[in-house]
Amino acid sequence: MIRSKSKTVNILDKIDTGISRENLQKISNILNDDLADEYVLLTKTRNYHWNVEDPRFNDLHKFFEEQYELISAAVDEVAERVRAIGGRTRATLKEFINSSQIREDVGTYPNADTMLGNLLSDHEAIIKTLRKNIKECQDLNDEGTANFLTDKMEEHEKMAWMLRSFIS
Repeated sequence: MIRSKSKTVNILDKIDTGISRENLQKISNILNDDLADEYVLLTKTRNYHWNVEDPRFNDLHKFFEEQYELISAAVDEVAERVRAIGGRTRATLKEFINSSQIREDVGTYPNADTMLGNLLSDHEAIIKTLRKNIKECQDLNDEGTANFLTDKMEEHEKMAWMLRSFIS
């Protein structure tokens, strides 16, 4: 909300980019769900980076670090896209957990191969969701967000490919 001398104005009322306020809110919700997935995956990947035990420790430790750095950048980009279209980001751990399809391994320490398989499954779930969300954004007349999500999907496809390379 922006306060002016005469009244309080919703930021979505001030955006005039050819997308209705209602559609911008729907797109913001889509992006916030994607943000939650990215954030939970970031936390899970960092957890695995810290807790991996395996003869390939050095390689996996560095690999998980590379992946969580990429995901961390994606978190920021998705949040900034929400703001660019006039939305507000969900930004608490509780909101992320409640909005994400990615599940944590609370209280467990899987072996390295299970870690790799879990992360691969999570990336593939995000890829499927992004495919659906791209189409939905196109239907809501937002090619910009559809293209943005296409880029995110390609990043997850690459990370999934790299995870597959570790799995025997």
